[in-house]
Amino acid sequence: MRSAEVVRNTKETQIRVRVDLDGTGVARLATGIAFLEHMLDQVARHGMLDLEIDAKGDLHIDAHHTVEDIGITLGQACARALGDKAGIVRYGHAYVPLDEALSRVVVDFSGRPGLEYHVKFARSLIGEFDVDLVHEFFHGFVNHAQVTLHIDNLRGDNAHHQCETIFKAFARALRMAVARDARAQGAIPSTKGSL
Repeated sequence: MRSAEVVRNTKETQIRVRVDLDGTGVARLATGIAFLEHMLDQVARHGMLDLEIDAKGDLHIDAHHTVEDIGITLGQACARALGDKAGIVRYGHAYVPLDEALSRVVVDFSGRPGLEYHVKFARSLIGEFDVDLVHEFFHGFVNHAQVTLHIDNLRGDNAHHQCETIFKAFARALRMAVARDARAQGAIPSTKGSL
């Protein structure tokens, strides 16, 4: 099974993430940040991965450390679950609409971290959730999953819709990239022979 569990403990957060890349879309989430849990549930459901996250952070200050560290830990878990990446598709992409909003996400499990993030939210808060933290989540994920990730919100007037299309498109792109390539027969998807 392509699964992994990672525990990250700092003075700011205590986080446990378990991911099964060949799951059925089940999420068990306890982060103290309801909107983030709504987005992570989209990742599990549309990415067809099982995801458990238990996080305790310094929410009395704000959600920054907790959101960023969840991204870091999820990235580490995905990298560990994929191992040497033999036999995966490697690349994934998705366009996802939600009413007036449309986002495109493209991912490459290249072994090289890089984030291109082009999102202008219609407002700065979704409920109590600071939209700046979306970038922090994906920045943490990219650096620790060792992926190149392009996120473009192409249009949208409703910040909730914008954010949800980003997370759903990320889930779909992730699902495509980590899928087993039946034609690859376990080969590393790179001319270098390693990723």
